[in-house]
Amino acid sequence: MDKRWAQLGDLLVNHSAVVKPGEKVMIAFVELETYPLVHAIYEACIKAGAYPQVQFLSEELNRLVLKHGNRDQIGWVPEIEAYGMEWADVYFGLRGAHNLDVFWDVEADKLSLFRKAMGKISTMRWQKTRWCLLRVPNAALASQAGVDEETMMDMFFNACLLDWPACGKKWRQWAEVLDKGERIRVVGKGTDLSFSFKGRVWDVADGGWNMPDGEIETAPVESTIDGYIYFDFPGVLGGRLMHDIRLRWEMGKLVEASSSTNQDFLLSVINTDPGASLIGEFAIGTNPELKFFSKDILLDEKIDGTIHVALGRAYPKVGGTNQSSIHWDIVKDMRQEGEIYLDDKLIYQKGKFLI
Repeated sequence: MDKRWAQLGDLLVNHSAVVKPGEKVMIAFVELETYPLVHAIYEACIKAGAYPQVQFLSEELNRLVLKHGNRDQIGWVPEIEAYGMEWADVYFGLRGAHNLDVFWDVEADKLSLFRKAMGKISTMRWQKTRWCLLRVPNAALASQAGVDEETMMDMFFNACLLDWPACGKKWRQWAEVLDKGERIRVVGKGTDLSFSFKGRVWDVADGGWNMPDGEIETAPVESTIDGYIYFDFPGVLGGRLMHDIRLRWEMGKLVEASSSTNQDFLLSVINTDPGASLIGEFAIGTNPELKFFSKDILLDEKIDGTIHVALGRAYPKVGGTNQSSIHWDIVKDMRQEGEIYLDDKLIYQKGKFLI
């Protein structure tokens, strides 16, 4: 087994989640390819004196529910998964890559109903556990990114095994500057979007929530979201790709939403509940080892030189209040064309901080 799995397992248990003796740990084992990391985390948990449990999940199994289940089954919140969030002190979600077209023939309304149920599990996770999510690469993910598997694996491990204390120190210096302001304006291709974050704070993700990590994020004051944004990268949710997403708000109200593909699914997602059409999170990606867009949000949102907004649920730790059963991150590339202004001062240009 590649020795980097053991390094990563130790990092996740002892740095990301800081697992303590006697704590209960749920390891969600999603797709068979994630087993090497399950093994590494399980071993590290035992050495830390914890009590790990493993749960197997798969998008192929979810397909069976969506194809053959009735609406009650599709919208059912899995009781054992829900109990696991109540039981666990720490949760690791090891999400193996899968065929993005696994739900190719599933109706948009069924997929939206299913994601709403899964969103309730997700909400329980961040409310009740210390958690860390990963997308574990394989040949399918390499294909999505348009690179070979060795290149994808090397990028993944390099992005995970950073000098996190050093990176965190630099990113917190940027966050301290952001905290001194009140308003953000983002300008770029098809984009002129602004919002206030007055009364809220910027948080640095330096290996504690996701892995690979690397972002600085806040929550907009919902009523101040104004303007429009175009996403160069496709939005990805439930295996559906939504290309050329364009969104426009007028003083906190979403007034336009379109995409060149799967627009019916886009509209169904933003109509999930009242909070789904608002921005719950705005963040700037900072991980220097992530180079390629792979159509997977757990990696893409951390790419240095990108920003992302999450429609739906906000994180209370930064002062966010928006409530929703969804939290859908959509990534915009700023490396060729893009600027961020803090209280009208240019602080970020073409993917680089100027502070």
